[in-house]
Amino acid sequence: MEAAKLRQVLEQIDGAGYKAYLRIKGVYEFPGYMLAIDHVQGDPYAAPSRLRVRVSQSEADYSASLFEGRVRRVALEDFIARAFARAVKKHVRGGGGTGKSGYVGVDSGGQEILERTAAVVNGDWVEVRFMVGLPADGRRCRARDAIRIFFDELPRVVAASVMSGAHDPDSVRQHVECAEDQEWLRGRLESLGLVAFLADGSVLPRLSGVSDQPLDSGRAVRFTAPPELRVSVELPNQGLVEGLGIPPGVTLVVGGGYHGKSTLLKGIERGVYNHIPGDGRERVVTRDDAVKIRAEDGRRVEQVDISPFIDNLPFGVDTRAFSTDNASGSTSQAANIIEALEAGCRLLVLDEDTSATNFMIRDELMQRLVPSEREPITPFIDQVRALYEEMGVSTILVMGGSGDYFEVADTVIAMEEYHPREVTAEARRIASRRRDRRLPEGKGSFHASLSRIPLPASIDPRRGRREKVSARGTDQLVFGRETIDLTAVEQLVDTSQTRAIGELIRHGLRRGCFDGASSLAKSLDCLLGDVAEWGLDIISPFSGPEFDPEKETAGAGAGRSGDGAGEAGTPHPGDYALPRRHEIAAALNRLRSLRVRPG
Repeated sequence: MEAAKLRQVLEQIDGAGYKAYLRIKGVYEFPGYMLAIDHVQGDPYAAPSRLRVRVSQSEADYSASLFEGRVRRVALEDFIARAFARAVKKHVRGGGGTGKSGYVGVDSGGQEILERTAAVVNGDWVEVRFMVGLPADGRRCRARDAIRIFFDELPRVVAASVMSGAHDPDSVRQHVECAEDQEWLRGRLESLGLVAFLADGSVLPRLSGVSDQPLDSGRAVRFTAPPELRVSVELPNQGLVEGLGIPPGVTLVVGGGYHGKSTLLKGIERGVYNHIPGDGRERVVTRDDAVKIRAEDGRRVEQVDISPFIDNLPFGVDTRAFSTDNASGSTSQAANIIEALEAGCRLLVLDEDTSATNFMIRDELMQRLVPSEREPITPFIDQVRALYEEMGVSTILVMGGSGDYFEVADTVIAMEEYHPREVTAEARRIASRRRDRRLPEGKGSFHASLSRIPLPASIDPRRGRREKVSARGTDQLVFGRETIDLTAVEQLVDTSQTRAIGELIRHGLRRGCFDGASSLAKSLDCLLGDVAEWGLDIISPFSGPEFDPEKETAGAGAGRSGDGAGEAGTPHPGDYALPRRHEIAAALNRLRSLRVRPG
C-alpha cells in the first residue's frame, strides 16, 4: 500500500478506541523505503508495537566489502542499529500521552558487538527492526501524534541511519575492521601460544560499578605490558600492535587491594566478545571458550560428577553423579567447573573474591587439625595442574590472600597501581625458601564424566496451556513455570542474549536437538549449527513448529539475500542477540526441573 493509505487510516481513527490501531497493520511504501507494521499492541501499556523499515541496496548503497563474511556483516549491522538509535534520540520527540505513547526504540546493544536481529544487511536490502509505542490519550488513539512519528520523524531517522550516505565512510570502515581484527586475533591465539592478549594503551577500568562505559581518559591508567610478556601481533587492518600475551597453563594475578587485579580479570573475561571502537577493550581478546567460574550458594545441581573436587562424603553419598537442590559454595563451584568443561571450556577464569575459600585452599595449619581422610574437599590448588596437564584446560586466577599458589603457577603477574609486572621468578624464590609447606591433596590425575544427556520432558516451556519464555534483564530467564537465576553467569552481557537463550532452548525442543539420546554438548552443537547455517531468526516465534528454513531463509546462510515471503519479508523480532554455548549450557544447568541421565 502507498504511505498515503496509512495517513488516511490514522486520520480516521484519531480519538477512537485504542484497538482501532489494529487497522494500520500492514506494509506501506514510503519514498526510498518500505515500512512494515507487523504487530500492533492491544493496549497503550502493553509491549510496544513491532515495525520494520527495509531499504533496497540500490538506495542504501553499502559497499559489498563491508558485509562480506559473517564478522563484517555482523559489525555493519551493529553499526546501523546504533546509528538508528542515535537518530531516534535526535529526531523523535517522544513523551506525552498514556503508557508507552511516543516511544521509539531499537535493540542497539552496549559495548559489545554481538550478532543481533535488530538489523539485517544483505546484497538486496537493509532492514531495521524497531518498536513504537503508539500514542494514546487514556485508551483512545492519539493518531495525530502517530502521523507525526510516521511521516515526520521516522523519515528523518531512516535518512540519518540506514542510508550509507549519512555516515562518514571512515567511521563505518573503522567499526567493521575493528571487529574483524578482534575476531582474527581470537581465532589465532592458540597458534600464537596464548590464551589472551591485552594491547598496550587499552583502557580496562569502567566508569563505575553500574556502567560499562570506559573511565574517562583523564583518570584512566592505560594498560602497558611488562617486557617479559610483551608480544607483537600483526593485525589484518590495524597492523602491528604490542601488548601482554598470557600463555597457556596456570596464570596467577596478585597484588594489593585496589591495584587493579579484578579489573584486569574483568577485561579478560569480557575479551570473549568483540568491542566497539573507543571502548578501550577493542584490542583485549580472550579465547572464546573461556568461562568465568564462581561460587553460587543455593543453586541446583543435577547429576554432575564433582568427584575430582569432592569425594568421600558422609553416609556414602555418590559424588560421581551428584544432585542437590541447595548447593553450598564449594559444591556449586565444583559443579560450575565440571559443567563448563562439559560445554567445551578450555580456559577457566576465577577471582578469589567470588570463590569459596575452602574450595580454593587448605593451608598447612588446617591440614594438621583436620586430616585429609576426614576432609572430602580436594582444593582447587591441588587439581589446577592436572586440569592443564591432562585436560589441556588453562586457568587465570586472581589471588591476593594465599601464596601457596606460587608453587603451582606457570606465570605470576603482580598488579601495582594498575600496571602489570611479571614476578614469576620472584614468586618461585619465595616459595622455595618456605619452611612450613602444605601437603598436596590431589589424586594425581583428573577424571570426570563429562557426558550427561538432558531429558526433553524435563525442559518444558509451558505455563498452563501456553508457552512462556521471557527475559528479566541478564539475571533471570522465565521458562515455563520456572524462573532461572542467572545472576552468577557473569559473561552474559545483554538482556537480548537472555531472551535468545530461552528461544534457543525452545527451538531445540522443536528441532529435536534435545532428543533424550544426545549429550548436552551435542545438543548445543545442534542448536548453534542451525544458527550458523540459517541465522538467529531461526528461533523467532514467527517461525513456528513448521518452520522451513529452505523456504523462509531467515539467517546467515545461503539464502540470506531473500526470505521467500514477498517483498515485505517475514516479520521476525529485532530483540535477540546471540549468546555463547557456555551461557546456554549455564541456563539449562540452572533449570530446576532439568533431569539428565549418564551418557
